[in-house]
Amino acid sequence: MAGHRARSIVRRLFILASAVLALYACALAVLFVNQRSLLYPAPDWRSTAAEAGLSGFQDLVLTTPDGERLVAWWKPPQPGKALILYFHGNGGSLWSGRLRAQALTASGRGLLTISYRGYSGSTGSPTEMGLHTDARTAYDWVRQSYEASRVVAYGESLGTGLAVRLGSEQPLAGLILDAPYTSTADVASLTYWYVPVSWLMLDQFRSLDIICQVKAPILILHGTDDRTVPFAFGERLFAAAPEPKRFIRIAGGTHSRNLEQGGMAAVEDFLAAVEAQLPDRASGRAATPTQAP
Repeated sequence: MAGHRARSIVRRLFILASAVLALYACALAVLFVNQRSLLYPAPDWRSTAAEAGLSGFQDLVLTTPDGERLVAWWKPPQPGKALILYFHGNGGSLWSGRLRAQALTASGRGLLTISYRGYSGSTGSPTEMGLHTDARTAYDWVRQSYEASRVVAYGESLGTGLAVRLGSEQPLAGLILDAPYTSTADVASLTYWYVPVSWLMLDQFRSLDIICQVKAPILILHGTDDRTVPFAFGERLFAAAPEPKRFIRIAGGTHSRNLEQGGMAAVEDFLAAVEAQLPDRASGRAATPTQAP
């Protein structure tokens, strides 16, 4: 009797364990299949620059080497001013970044911001390699007309991964990282701690591994109260970054609000230092584009 009872208990435990494992496997499968929808929510907020209230901006469509069409907003720089390539976050859009675009160009700086593939108005579907292609397309477009000594890449949240990769492969005048991560896998592991994220995640944007290859000055902004990308991630990335570099701690700062919560002064100083080195600033003459885009 005792032996029969023991076997019955073992059998029930085995069935329970099998059910738990089956549910876990199903959960993993659902997360794996839907991971890009989670990483790239891609809000469909379509707007022209004029509808966004941006004076001096033009609406563009850039074509990538693999044939995708990217909606973009562009404002050329005035003589002696830097040109910012702005890469928004994973839940962002051209529309959501309109106030930043206005603030960053208020003193005559240029700015090109793109809607990634699969995002508001652009064709295609987002992937890590696809977004890197989009960033490179934006870079190549401005480099038709402007020297690298004028171009500063500004990445926000997810966009910091694009900016770091671009800076590791192409010459830049500067790199600004707003709420950066070490990798998207590290960020995802905080939420999905019960999942082997590093094994299953397709798009990991491993900035920590490549930031050492950046040869431009680096400015990092991070809020101490960031609940999406923890402050410690920005510190780790900064520790791995080469000189010259500067880290701005935004006390009480929240995710993707560092510019508005005290970081603008540091960004202005950083851009002014870039502009101080421009030939047309030093000579007092206007720069001549090599080719009009």
